[in-house]
Amino acid sequence: MTGSAIGVAPRAQAARAVHAVRVQGRSLDDALAEAATEVALRDRPLLQALAYGTVRWHRRLAGFTDRLLTRPLQPRDAILADLLAVGLFQLEAMRVPPRAAVHATVAATEVLHRPRARGLVNAVLRRFQRERDSLVRAVDAQPAFRHAFPDWLYAALAEDWPEEVEALATASNAVPPMWLRVNAARGSREAYADRLAAAGHAARSHPEAPEALCLETPAEVAALPGWAPGDVSVQDAAAQLAARLLAPAPGQRVLDACAAPGGKTAHLLETTPGVAELVALDVSPGRLAELERGLARLSLRARCLVGDAAHPAAWWDGRPFDRILIDAPCSATGVIRRHPDIKLLRRPEDVDRLVGLQAAILDALWPLLAPGGRLVYATCSVLRRENDSQIAAFLQRTPDAILAPDSGVISRPGRQILTGETNMDGFYYACLQHSLTEA
Repeated sequence: MTGSAIGVAPRAQAARAVHAVRVQGRSLDDALAEAATEVALRDRPLLQALAYGTVRWHRRLAGFTDRLLTRPLQPRDAILADLLAVGLFQLEAMRVPPRAAVHATVAATEVLHRPRARGLVNAVLRRFQRERDSLVRAVDAQPAFRHAFPDWLYAALAEDWPEEVEALATASNAVPPMWLRVNAARGSREAYADRLAAAGHAARSHPEAPEALCLETPAEVAALPGWAPGDVSVQDAAAQLAARLLAPAPGQRVLDACAAPGGKTAHLLETTPGVAELVALDVSPGRLAELERGLARLSLRARCLVGDAAHPAAWWDGRPFDRILIDAPCSATGVIRRHPDIKLLRRPEDVDRLVGLQAAILDALWPLLAPGGRLVYATCSVLRRENDSQIAAFLQRTPDAILAPDSGVISRPGRQILTGETNMDGFYYACLQHSLTEA
């Protein structure tokens, strides 16, 4: 463990985690897991707050840094840009005494093997304190910088949602709520809410998700009543709508395509325990193993297959499915509040590739649907190209596909939930069925 002075290690390791995301393209969760091994247990909440906050607001913080540096940093000193961002985030957004924030951030240069940068880091942070108002005005004059979004993504949101873009960007930068999914096979939402209250956890329900409860204050999962035996799971309310829209019945055969990490798989089994078979498919063996561990905690069983949803010939046994859920690979722009590294990692060409993959999966899995069956297409995106435009194009090229008339989904041709709507993540759903049969 490095950095013995109070607060120095979490600041140095936060800079390293941010650097791993920004320069190496790693996920923030993976980078944080590695960084946490260098920090005392008591300092890990601070490390997480620093890393998540700095990544969430990175572009805006970089806008400050660009104006505060008299000359660009050398490539070998790129880590200092991330340390400066960590320091600036504390000064602008955290309730850390400024003197302590500056002192510990400057001292972190030693841990990062950049001791000669002490004066530079000190000068930049103190200049920000003096010139803060003018710097904020200059950076916030540009909406993409104000909301810390890359130009291409903010422009895409503004084009798709011109009237909602400010609220959408603001919601995407909010600290996400902690939604729970009560295991319907083990008890009611109301009974579990009483158990939470007895344990000191206040929670509120959601009108559209019958098993959903939102904690007023997030808590460690291990502290939740009945976590270990599977009475409850963590899942956003928007993701919980999938099971009701798919509406499987006892005796039916169900495919959950692109199923990992398995929250929707588990919810389907909890709410319809009498399904004949649920096939959970994912292209990643590692993620499928994670799904299986989750099902084991809940004492649930599914047939888990490693396979590519776009190429069913390699794994399909020829028997049709009564229900198919396509939890499609997507840009994840609806869950940026949970994964702020999306803003640093995602590129415009990624969306192009994902749109093509989504179309390929829809075309490949539609023939696997039994007459009278229902297919639900879902993404956690707020980009129209992946959602209503994708489904409109599919309907145009697929004569025997129509929107399911009894799904309750508002036809656009699907339902778009924008981030923050009734405190949910951003999600999209479209319910489809064969045109000559009834679901």
